Amino acid sequence: MTDHDRPPIVPGPPRLPGGSADSGETATAERLALNRAGSFEWDLDARTLDIDEPGLLVFGLDPAAFDSRPESLRDLLDPAEQVRLDEAIDEAIKGGRASYSVHFRVPLPDGGDQWTHVQARILRGDDGRAHRVIGLVRDATAEVTHSAFVRNLEKRRQRQTDIVERTTSALSRAVTVDDVTAALTGPGGLARLGADGLALGLMDNSALNVVALSGDSLEVVDELRAGRLDPQFPLADTVLSGRPRFVSSLGALARRYPVLDAFVGQLKFQAAAYLPLVAQARPLGALALFYRERIAFTADERNLCLGLAAIVAQSLQRATLFDEEREFATGLQSAMLPRRIQEIEGGEIAVRYHAAWSGRQVGGDWYDVIALPKNRIGVVVGDVQGHDTHAAAIMGQLRIALRAYAAEGHPPATVLARASRFLAELDTDRFATCTYAQVDLVSGTVRVVRAGHFGPLIRHMDGRVGSPQVRGGVPLGIATAFDDEEFPETRLDLVPGETLVLYTDGLVEEPGNDIDAGVRTLIDEVSAGPAGAEALADHLSDRLWERWGSGDDVALLVLRRSPDPGSPRAPRLHQYIHQADPEGLSDARTIVRQALTDWNMAELADDAELVTGELLVNVLLHTEGGAVLTLEVLPEPVRRIRLSVQDRSSVWPRRRTPGETATSGRGLLLLDAVTTRWGIEPRGEGKAVWCEIGPAAPPTTPPVHRDAGEPVDLIRRTGPHPTGRERPGPAGPGAGQS
Repeated sequence: MTDHDRPPIVPGPPRLPGGSADSGETATAERLALNRAGSFEWDLDARTLDIDEPGLLVFGLDPAAFDSRPESLRDLLDPAEQVRLDEAIDEAIKGGRASYSVHFRVPLPDGGDQWTHVQARILRGDDGRAHRVIGLVRDATAEVTHSAFVRNLEKRRQRQTDIVERTTSALSRAVTVDDVTAALTGPGGLARLGADGLALGLMDNSALNVVALSGDSLEVVDELRAGRLDPQFPLADTVLSGRPRFVSSLGALARRYPVLDAFVGQLKFQAAAYLPLVAQARPLGALALFYRERIAFTADERNLCLGLAAIVAQSLQRATLFDEEREFATGLQSAMLPRRIQEIEGGEIAVRYHAAWSGRQVGGDWYDVIALPKNRIGVVVGDVQGHDTHAAAIMGQLRIALRAYAAEGHPPATVLARASRFLAELDTDRFATCTYAQVDLVSGTVRVVRAGHFGPLIRHMDGRVGSPQVRGGVPLGIATAFDDEEFPETRLDLVPGETLVLYTDGLVEEPGNDIDAGVRTLIDEVSAGPAGAEALADHLSDRLWERWGSGDDVALLVLRRSPDPGSPRAPRLHQYIHQADPEGLSDARTIVRQALTDWNMAELADDAELVTGELLVNVLLHTEGGAVLTLEVLPEPVRRIRLSVQDRSSVWPRRRTPGETATSGRGLLLLDAVTTRWGIEPRGEGKAVWCEIGPAAPPTTPPVHRDAGEPVDLIRRTGPHPTGRERPGPAGPGAGQS
């Protein structure tokens, strides 16, 4: 062992010069002995330890039997304590320090431990090497024990403070009663309370309903969830008496309440605290906390439980008041909205309304579906300015007025102009925004007007979602005040299977984000959602309103025109191509090719794709609107396809004779070359150019009977086409381009 690797030591008294002791030294030794302390001197060079009698008594050693070897004291310690003491002394000596202080445990004959404290000074020579260590050794058991008690007390108090702070923080975010129960029983709820199980019972008139159970094995008392306020049950007894009950034995609890005898044996708890929930002198219910370990419930623990009960009671009172206010607000709003939406022929409608989560802060959002003359329907969504009962009242009056104007059969622009005048005459400072559309599901025509509101979205058959450019006017009320009651009308086409979506701003407003981002998200969700109106409305509600719409009301209306798939032997598809959609032409060709492949008619796809592009280009270049593409398979005996492109222009195409360098004018020549036959027919405000591709019908084939809405060939035939197809004669009436 080196000079610096001396075994740890414990004590020996400092000596006076000459090695004799005077009366002062004796008095000092006596005082140290009375305090169970002694002194020591450790000669590192001689490897001897001189320790006085009081010091030896600290270790329980007989002074006559001590051999002055440091190892004799070191061997008294457990190995772990030996290592810890060696490290402390070695670090002080090698580190050049002048002193060290260390606590260690000395085993006692009775099996306990005595905490011993050494405070020593290291004496070094001129070369800095340690030669001697002198110091004091004392019994520090009382001091350390008291310190441990204080630390444990502080630890318990910190734990209680943490429980209160975590519970308060969790319940401060609870708005409804459901939120409160979720905070108590959800992930981390029991840990926040410092309990292993809980039962929460709330008053409901004269009954006490257990609304929450949490904790392992508590499901065995599930049948006690609802019942009378009966004192034979501890939770009800706590409510009736208004006094808490702390139980350290569930067996004793069963003896006090025999009705629990069948359940106590199945519970994995040893103790429970039953706490009344009272707020402003009004009993709200009771809370039971269960613990797996037996708890004596000290005064601090009882106060902690009572404090938790007070926090829960205050949260429940606040949540109950909010629920009552919200029920009142949503009830008022619901009373202003249509009680039911009638079924419609040729389509399906789904509506959704969600009230804001803000107590009485009810809004003025609304929706409506109105039966119109000539088997049309009117659909509207709107929003009155403000979030209060006055906004809801204004909304109810405006909705009824707009419905009346629409039902009279007025054009959409007139309906909004009269509605704006009506709102201005109510003598209110509120304005309203809305979008109103008249829909003819037979033809698919949609006539839309809007007053400061979002335009509609249209979901196409292939899932793409368009946002048509709908011209708008000033919000209702303001329009009349500024003498600007112009609401320009925009016409849209809703082909079979397409869906119209109307909505209010609560569905797209995300706090902190630009509203355009919310609209883009809505478009994505409409595209990704299911096709059916009801299913799509549910999808949008779940994905968007639950995500960010809780701060505002939401009105949503989804109208889908019934799809027209044809029959299994004669399938059919429809597609709308918007004039402002740069990808619409390419998408239409792709859709045609894919449809023919799916129908096992891929051999006709090249011709059909070529004709589709030609007909659509003519519409998009030479008219002022979009086009509706219809592709169908004609029934047997000759199975071929019919392509139809409908537009709003009354100008018909005409046959031209282009020169060799001409870049246009070959459209009808292409139809002659590729199709079996083609024709033109009037369609409402516009026309439809149609053609058939496939084998020609046998001469003996009788004419095929068609429904009144199907195309009729208006082009005269002149005989067989050189390619074997039928060909048209001179152009029909009218003039146009191709």
